[in-house]
Amino acid sequence: MVNFNKVILIGNLTRDPELRYNPSGTAVANLSIAVNRRYKQGEENREEVGYFDIVVFGKTAENCGQYLNKGSGILVEGRLQQRRWETDDGQKRSKVEVVANTVQFMPKRQGGGGSDAPDEMIDEGDIPF
Repeated sequence: MVNFNKVILIGNLTRDPELRYNPSGTAVANLSIAVNRRYKQGEENREEVGYFDIVVFGKTAENCGQYLNKGSGILVEGRLQQRRWETDDGQKRSKVEVVANTVQFMPKRQGGGGSDAPDEMIDEGDIPF
């Protein structure tokens, strides 16, 4: 049986990145993005928003911490990972997050938002969907 776990998201940061370093010195950035979905239901245009937690490691994490802020647009490519743990009072918890392999900064929007990093143009033909 073949296994496959890949996710690609384009969205905007809902808060500034949280950059920290683990005990071995590896940079870890936690991001949260909002991804809009527009669709038509009958004659009515609708929109819904999904919120996703992203974890980034290494130099990419440091770049995210340096150049991104709330409202920045990013394209994330990675895999889904489920973390499980038990709280101090014995409750079982779990969380699904995206572990990023690559993070691409989107061009700044007119009127604010976006990052301070140099603009990188993304050719829509490069997006595999």
